[in-house]
Amino acid sequence: MALLTASPREKVDRWQHDYAQRLFLSDLTVIAVCVFGAQLLRFGTSMQELSVESADRFSFVLSYSTVSLVLIFGWMLALQYFDTRDYRITGTGPEEYKRILDTSVRVFGLLAIIDLLTRASIARGYLLIALPSGLFFLLLTRWLWRKWLHKQRAEGQYLHKAVIVGDYDKIKHVADEIGRSPANGYALVGAVSTTKDGKDLAVAGVAVQGNYDAILTTVEGTGADTLIMTSADVLGPKKMRRLGWELEQRGIEMVVAPALTDVAGPRIHMRPVAGLPLIHVDFPQFSGQKYWMKRAFDVVGSAFLIVVLSPIMVTVAVLVKRDSPGPVLFRQGRIGHNQEPFKMLKFRSMAIDAEAKLAEFLDRNDGNGVLFKLKDDPRVTRVGRVLRRYSLDELPQLFNVLKGDMSLVGPRPPLPVEVEKYDDHALRRLLVKPGITGLWQVSGRSDLSWDDSVRLDLYYVENWSMMSDIIILYRTIRTVVTPSGAY
Repeated sequence: MALLTASPREKVDRWQHDYAQRLFLSDLTVIAVCVFGAQLLRFGTSMQELSVESADRFSFVLSYSTVSLVLIFGWMLALQYFDTRDYRITGTGPEEYKRILDTSVRVFGLLAIIDLLTRASIARGYLLIALPSGLFFLLLTRWLWRKWLHKQRAEGQYLHKAVIVGDYDKIKHVADEIGRSPANGYALVGAVSTTKDGKDLAVAGVAVQGNYDAILTTVEGTGADTLIMTSADVLGPKKMRRLGWELEQRGIEMVVAPALTDVAGPRIHMRPVAGLPLIHVDFPQFSGQKYWMKRAFDVVGSAFLIVVLSPIMVTVAVLVKRDSPGPVLFRQGRIGHNQEPFKMLKFRSMAIDAEAKLAEFLDRNDGNGVLFKLKDDPRVTRVGRVLRRYSLDELPQLFNVLKGDMSLVGPRPPLPVEVEKYDDHALRRLLVKPGITGLWQVSGRSDLSWDDSVRLDLYYVENWSMMSDIIILYRTIRTVVTPSGAY
């Protein structure tokens, strides 16, 4: 009954605290099991001791059980200090995982320094088990909790109830972007247009109120705990300041959504100047050290996958050869980095005369206009349908990656006829190497509209990071196991 009468702010504080407590207990369990597990695996049940020598040559002895307790406490303290359970980063985006990784590396870096200064000689095997296992299971349990949180949000729980305010065109755009990712935790319950009469207008299924005076009324009437401001400049400094005071008194959080879309966090920097919160946006970088790192990752990763997957590739080659006449591999001209043409390799999944018959099926295109796709293409062989469904036909592209024509992760490699239809906007996809997989491939593939596929590829091109590549590769595995949009 108390929950029903609680203010919007109190309800949010409760679920945020509840979720943070779940993460705390999960982190503590994981770290304790991994650290004491490392001790057990390294030393067994015997009581091992560690000799520590201070700067004034005063020495003392600690049991490894004490060392484990200190390590657990220090690790948990560091996770708390670096805000790895902050509600602003948990549940969405890569920042939560990055903070856990950075924090864990810092903890063991500090431990290494202490070990060097005290000449304690902590057993290397103990640390080599505790750190990787602890880090792996921390990330795994955080991912599992995130999936749980997304499920709760899909059922209407653990959500921020938000009212969106601003120019009508802007609030509609921001509402559409928020609607693309409901797992981010915002549920729109109200909207206020500061520039248009709201009669007969709606965004995301919510009626739009008409003017500035309706903001606080809408917030209170909908029980919102968050106000999303898209057009602060429309209100002016004085009204914005007064609105901030009113929201503070009611415990309503204000979120400012600038007119920046498809720009990732690492490119955005806040710099206060004379009381003005100026947002600096870095230019996209298409060369330099991080792209050399990407190339090294591609070479090592593709070589490893070729070795590991070679039995599967040999098996697929035999099946393709037996299923229909023609070569095992299909070489197709594609456009790569900086509009350079190259030959992309695939296992042949169609009849040998498929290209000659293409004109017969152009009027039956199931693709998005620029991209030609046919769901029930009669040119596809029996084995080819299976290969396409599980993306096995694309395995030979690992050799394109090893050669340098492609990357493991990147935009979809387009055909020359597709590039001829590109405008300047779409041509930016070719500023980086095309990939075997990418945001397009893990977000619906051929089921996406042309605009969505371009938007996803451009987002990747301009906001690439090593962490995003790793996340996309993980999502690729999940997409291959449960294929959708592949035909």
